[in-house]
Amino acid sequence: MQQLIIGLIFLAALAYLGWRAWKSLFRKEAGCSKGCGCSADTKTASANKSGRLPVNY
Repeated sequence: MQQLIIGLIFLAALAYLGWRAWKSLFRKEAGCSKGCGCSADTKTASANKSGRLPVNY
C-alpha cells in the first residue's frame, strides 16, 4: 500500500513538471521570465518614461 501511495505521488510530480515544461516551451504570448502569465504592457512602459510607478487615486 505504501508503495502505491509513493508511486502516485511520484507520478503526480512528473505530471506537474511536464505540464510546467509544456507551458514554458509552447507559450504563445511573451511575458516575464517567471512564467506567471503576466506580460509587459507596452502602453504603460512607453507612457511611463520617468521611471516612477503610476499612482491611482
